[in-house]
Amino acid sequence: MEYQYIAYREGGEMVKGRVAAITEEAALSMLDYAGYRVVNLKTFIPMFSLEKIRLRFAKIKPAEIILFYRQLALLLESGMDIVTAFEILRIQTTSYLWKKIFREIIADLRAGNPLSKALDKHPTVFSPLARQSLRVGEQAGGMESILRQMADHMQRESTTSKSIKSALTYPIIAVIATIIVVGVLVGFVLPAFGKLYASLGTELPALTRFLIDSSTALQKYMLPITGVIVAIVLGAAAYIRTPGGKFKFDTLALKLPVFGRIMQLKELSRCCRSISLLFRAGLPLTEIMPLTISSASNKAMVKALSDVQDSMLKGEGLSKPMARNDLFLPMMVQMVKVGEETGNLDVTLTAVAESYETEAKDKTDSMIAMIQPNMTIAIGGVIGLIALSMVSAMYSIYGKAF
Repeated sequence: MEYQYIAYREGGEMVKGRVAAITEEAALSMLDYAGYRVVNLKTFIPMFSLEKIRLRFAKIKPAEIILFYRQLALLLESGMDIVTAFEILRIQTTSYLWKKIFREIIADLRAGNPLSKALDKHPTVFSPLARQSLRVGEQAGGMESILRQMADHMQRESTTSKSIKSALTYPIIAVIATIIVVGVLVGFVLPAFGKLYASLGTELPALTRFLIDSSTALQKYMLPITGVIVAIVLGAAAYIRTPGGKFKFDTLALKLPVFGRIMQLKELSRCCRSISLLFRAGLPLTEIMPLTISSASNKAMVKALSDVQDSMLKGEGLSKPMARNDLFLPMMVQMVKVGEETGNLDVTLTAVAESYETEAKDKTDSMIAMIQPNMTIAIGGVIGLIALSMVSAMYSIYGKAF
């Protein structure tokens, strides 16, 4: 592999160049032996290389990471050494990005680095929670068990996320279809009927006049209205990207009817799983809480967990500060208290996570069952209202003609 470096010579002169080496450590050793004081060293990738294009568009899905954990656990359980296990994984994968990651991990392992340190170089693939759990597993043993627990943890998170996405797919598609249909009716059908009725000089029903006048006004001010809508959407998106905006948006999301409860259960089950996993691995709560906070995706939950951490460091434990925040549901607070008193925090939190995951699934299924008929009624109502206004106008014209 080729590395690009910036270094100082013994005389203080800055130099730039490239060096070929098996690993980054080997490149540093070669430059140090040559008398260079390295300032920056990174893998050299040509500007228009095929490798750079592949890496830019390559992505690793959560399902692939789950499979990796399970495969590595299976290979290690069979008695295989870790370097050979990674060599097998590298050979069998068809993903270019995975091959690159495995090559770098193998190089680090052969250089004498532990697996957790090798994974630290790939933070976008391996979460802090996973890396810290494996670090504990390396020290205490039971690496295979940690890998399986991480796979199960990610599998449950993935299943929960997919269920929520599937719940939102139908209403989003239905809303888009409704907007398109109504847009066609208002933009083309109503104006055509409006011209026809105007040429006949007949007084139209109030509903028909309202819809035709609305259609005419909408066409006249289409550009300003579109501009305002786009500005509002872009402004809201930009605001949500700010720390304060993201916090308010996530807080509001947790307060929404039905969906907010599902999001809350999802976040709490993830929190319980993370604490349980790390506690079972042997980490103290002072190290568990920062990792749990980093794994939370909702900023309101991050703030709540940070407050719990601050109170915990003052000697209040977990259950007492949790009881002061409404985001932590009563069952979780009680089970945390029991876990603290018995020393079985991992067991009690696993039970809570399973309960919340079941409740979230039930509520998601109920929400899907509720959304579908309501959306059908709403779509039919809008289209029916427009059709009714046209038919009533025709009957009005027909009645006056005869």
